[in-house]
Amino acid sequence: MKNLSKILFLLTILNVSIILNAQVDKTDWVNGKPDGCTAITVGKKASADGSVMNSHTDDSHRTRSWMDIIPPKKHKSGDNVAMYKRTASDKFAMPTYEHTQIGSIPQVEQTFGYINTAYPAMNTKQLACGESTFGGRHELQSNDGLIDCQRLIKLMLERCTTAREAIEMAGKLTKKYGWNDEGECITISDKKEVWHLEIMGIGKGKTGSVWAAQRVPDNHISVNSNASTIKHIDLNNTDYFMASDNIYSLAKKNGWWNGNKEEFQFCYVYAPESRNSFASRRREWQVFNLVAPSLKLDPNDKDYPFSVKPDKQVTLEKMVEIFKDYYEGTPFDMVKNIKSTNKEGKSVISPFANPFMPYDMYELFKINGGWNELGERTIARWYTMYGTIIQSRDWLPDEIGGVVWLAQDNIATSVYIPIYCGVTDLPKSYKTPGRIDGFTRESAWWAFNRLSTLTAQRWGDIRHDVDAIWNPLQKKLFEQQNEFEKKALNHKGKKRIEFLTEYTIKLGTTAVQKAWRTGDFIWTKYDEKF
Repeated sequence: MKNLSKILFLLTILNVSIILNAQVDKTDWVNGKPDGCTAITVGKKASADGSVMNSHTDDSHRTRSWMDIIPPKKHKSGDNVAMYKRTASDKFAMPTYEHTQIGSIPQVEQTFGYINTAYPAMNTKQLACGESTFGGRHELQSNDGLIDCQRLIKLMLERCTTAREAIEMAGKLTKKYGWNDEGECITISDKKEVWHLEIMGIGKGKTGSVWAAQRVPDNHISVNSNASTIKHIDLNNTDYFMASDNIYSLAKKNGWWNGNKEEFQFCYVYAPESRNSFASRRREWQVFNLVAPSLKLDPNDKDYPFSVKPDKQVTLEKMVEIFKDYYEGTPFDMVKNIKSTNKEGKSVISPFANPFMPYDMYELFKINGGWNELGERTIARWYTMYGTIIQSRDWLPDEIGGVVWLAQDNIATSVYIPIYCGVTDLPKSYKTPGRIDGFTRESAWWAFNRLSTLTAQRWGDIRHDVDAIWNPLQKKLFEQQNEFEKKALNHKGKKRIEFLTEYTIKLGTTAVQKAWRTGDFIWTKYDEKF
């Protein structure tokens, strides 16, 4: 028995050692480039209602589908918080990730509650996060670090109340315990402002991080879509810039910057390859093009501003429009040439022309574009797990002022429902895993995933059936927001929290039921038509 215990112990140590020495998982990457997530941020004077806005699409083929609410907690002296490494797993019904503990760091005395999406979205103090991987110089990734992107966002939301505090804490923790991920942009917003933090490791076998953070001007909108966007930094201007103390020395040491002899641009020093990707740059262009067409930005440009002033203040409706976008009506619409002849004898885009076809169909339809044989990397994607549009509002109590508008699966065929940061629960279907055991009607994600997949089979027709369901509901949810929040203000303490929670559960349940019914309707209406 003792020998068996020793063997099991040694196997456990060996397994952890293998995981520690494994490279960062890149199964969600395409052609060696990150292909996941778009984050858009809006300053308080650029938004129509004065809220600071953050957002995120979790574009992934493996990320978990369930989500829940983590309550505030008190911790004992000497407690630790576990750190994990994420690795691809194919041992369940669908591709997933495993998270294996690789170490721990000291816990704090008290942690805030938060909305626990795969990348935690918002805490009870209206601090919110989005994320987009940009990769950066691969030689900077270090397996000696303990902290990755998902863990850092969790730590930020558990421990911080402002974006600046979160950035400072991130710098201290990753300097001491090390960053083990590839280059990541984390968008961090609070009730006053929003920042972009771009962070990487410092090299193989080393513990630490190198990073820069830039604030989005209050009257601007910004975006990160899998490419580094921070260029010039002015560390004397502390209102808008922060950085690690090794930001210049590490660049000099590695020969990526020769000091005062050339201009320092963070993205070209630490992530030059990311600026070559049309998959990223085209999304940057389209976001800015949709909110500031007067700028007449070149869709083939290599560098866009870090942020722009929108022609009109940005509404929730505008954010939804952006996240549903797939370049329709532009030269970059991948399916504009998939045509058929209608009853009048005119050549029209075929109802089967599907902007969300899987990659292995591209060759069949001779799809090509800025991303070469992969066409164009659109903002809306068929493999989005969930998307958020987040509001932080300083004129309301935290439990009402912070709201995460959350949509499941492909945003183009989904609807955003409000989850207030003070809620204590979510609908059961939102908390039910969808990938581990495969298809189940108990999972909210599957309701929307099935609907998206069915809609794509005859996109030109079915999209209108889906819009007829979601557009009126989305309009109603936005229009009734102010009235509902006025009612919430009439409640106090625990009663207010219960009121908010019941509202979120009711709307989430309604949306899931509509998604299932709409899918059933499509099956019936389009039988033998796809």
